[in-house]
Amino acid sequence: MTTHLVAMGGGGFSMNDGASALDRYVLDLTGRARPNVCFVPTASGDADGYVDRFRHAFERLDCTTGHLSLFQRTGADLADELADQDVIYVGGGSTANLLALWRLHGLDAALAARAAAGDLVVCGLSAGALCWFEGGITDSYGPTLRPLADGLGWARGSVCPHYDGEAERRPAYHAAIAAGLLAAGHALDDGAAIHLVDGRVHTFVAERPDAHAYRVEPGPDGVHESALPMTRLRA
Repeated sequence: MTTHLVAMGGGGFSMNDGASALDRYVLDLTGRARPNVCFVPTASGDADGYVDRFRHAFERLDCTTGHLSLFQRTGADLADELADQDVIYVGGGSTANLLALWRLHGLDAALAARAAAGDLVVCGLSAGALCWFEGGITDSYGPTLRPLADGLGWARGSVCPHYDGEAERRPAYHAAIAAGLLAAGHALDDGAAIHLVDGRVHTFVAERPDAHAYRVEPGPDGVHESALPMTRLRA
């Protein structure tokens, strides 16, 4: 049983006109001709427009789509809803709200059980990337960026999405690591992603030619940032 985790700093269908190279990369990891993809838009409050955008993008690909709502529960058991899914795709929005609702409804436990039951690909951007790590930088509490340190912990360390897309992200991430509020981790530009297999870093991929990923950790003179080798995906 293998669990792939693809955490995107930004990009995918959320930031492109339709499905993108990162979205296709995620589907290819399943090894299935027509995988089942479940979109989880909790972080956006299950926004209808976001669900429609997902369906419009993925209906053009060889996959079967669905979405899981926690704001409009159907009464179905969460484990049953996840049982046949090959990909869990988590949208952006508020990471803090996502984590609170997942834990309240037991979706965190249901996802862990699904991963333990068989091969699975989980992915997402922004909040949908941060939630899988131990912590990271979030705007969940307002315009001032803050560290969040109670992620699901499927991936060790911290992560910072939108590293090149929002000017405040880099200094906020560096400051949190320097202060010991976040563990060392990875910073991801929009269009860049980290791919982990069973919790271990496998590779870094990008759908933009100028997107990068960085290792950020405490150093002798503060915080050390180093660029990482990227695999460029074909458009």
